Amino acid sequence: MDSKLILSFLHDIAENNNREWFRANKQRYDAARAELSKMTQELILRIGEFDSDVLRLSPKDCMFGFYRDIRFSPDKSPYKRNFGTYICRAGKKSLQGGYYVHFQPDSCFLAAGSYWLPTNILTACRNEIMANIDLWRSIVESPKFVNYFGRAGEFAVPQFIEYSEMSAKGFGISYLKTCPKGFPKDYEFIDYLRMKEYCCWHRVPDDFYEQADWMDRAMELFRTAKPAMDFMNSVIADYE
Repeated sequence: MDSKLILSFLHDIAENNNREWFRANKQRYDAARAELSKMTQELILRIGEFDSDVLRLSPKDCMFGFYRDIRFSPDKSPYKRNFGTYICRAGKKSLQGGYYVHFQPDSCFLAAGSYWLPTNILTACRNEIMANIDLWRSIVESPKFVNYFGRAGEFAVPQFIEYSEMSAKGFGISYLKTCPKGFPKDYEFIDYLRMKEYCCWHRVPDDFYEQADWMDRAMELFRTAKPAMDFMNSVIADYE
């Protein structure tokens, strides 16, 4: 994979986010997307070695679009400033958790888990955590998980933050200020109930994708995140 080709295009589109420039550089876009597609196919096969449910996916099922919906946004830039591919067994529009690779100059990262869950599913996830707290803690408090992603509540992210402002790692994007309604306020492990997303991430430098072993390192990170993701997917799948 030619990550320099991808990041070079993304750098330039960020500086020239308009239709005229894009039309003049459409071949660069097509070449960058082709590289992303090849990478996504390889990721599917590699992840499939430990999560066979993803093997039915194609790159098209995983790659996010590049054109922005600007109808309700104050930012009228027509194109995104990043490429992302999300390998989720139930599809990229599913609420179930998956594996994510993000390309953006100075803001690259790997992530896994579930995002923006509706309240009823969050409530079910929180109940599942309380009912199986020892199992949950054995997963998300393991030394390897903490080394990659940190601990719950350690790196809360403000709303609408830029990717470049993200912490180096994190577990849970945002949190309720108080205990969720209907749950005990004095619960010993309240941070796990306050979480609004059960996802984790780890930032990487731009040249990470140039390393010969980058995919091996990404697989180790995804393997580490998978048990927590499986825990939540077992709940979320009942609602889809």
